[in-house]
Amino acid sequence: MDMRQITDSYFVSPQIDFADIEAIKQAGITLVIANRPDVEVPPSHSAEAIGAAVREAGIAFEILPITHQTLTPDNIAAQSALITGAEGPVLAYCASGTRSTIIWALGAAGDTPSDEIIASAAKGGYDLAGLRPTLEALAAQAG
Repeated sequence: MDMRQITDSYFVSPQIDFADIEAIKQAGITLVIANRPDVEVPPSHSAEAIGAAVREAGIAFEILPITHQTLTPDNIAAQSALITGAEGPVLAYCASGTRSTIIWALGAAGDTPSDEIIASAAKGGYDLAGLRPTLEALAAQAG
């Protein structure tokens, strides 16, 4: 299980497997968000299949597939709302964890300084330095 900590309560990972669910539960994760579209995985690892097993383990599960085309303000707001509304730590997964980190970062812009967002992502192994102009533009819009 390659679970990477981005904040105190937000973690990301590459595609999870059924064998990872016990480790996710032991880590205290209360919500898993599937950011990986089903077209990228075999049917055995569809969000519904993984979600059923995660829910059976007593962990909440939400599906919000993200691609470059669907990284929209509405989806950013939806991801932020899921994170904020969770009862504890959240794990979001995609192919590598990058999209799950980017959508978190875009949602945090305006509430968290860009330097802190970039440093948190780097701590998890994701280089979002190139996203700085976007983060700062979003922060300026948030006002």
